[in-house]
Amino acid sequence: MDEVTTVVCIDDEAEMLDLVKFILSREQIAVTGASNGEMGLKAIEKEQPDLVILDLMMPKMDGWEVFQAMQASERMKNIPVIILTAKAQSIDRVLGLHIARVNAYLTKPFNPKELLETIERVITKANRDK
Repeated sequence: MDEVTTVVCIDDEAEMLDLVKFILSREQIAVTGASNGEMGLKAIEKEQPDLVILDLMMPKMDGWEVFQAMQASERMKNIPVIILTAKAQSIDRVLGLHIARVNAYLTKPFNPKELLETIERVITKANRDK
């Protein structure tokens, strides 16, 4: 990845935001963190990132509500989304990948290498599909 990749990471756990920022910053990926869905949508609107990493279980506005709002927006609907959640049951994965059609679904705890490989794969595919 030659140009700087930008990511908005939405997670209500500060430690998880810090961990994702740490992992991605080592790969020269710029990360904007948001601790809830409403702040996340504002950050996505402002930043127009290459990718969104989204937790599902958050207070007030959960990840699915954020995803639905993104899909309803002309400016946000084509931004790839990786779900990063503790919801590890296979039904949740099926809902995410096949019903909602998110770009990737990772469960916590995650392997940093797997996260980086998933980001690269999703962004590469999104750029090809443009």
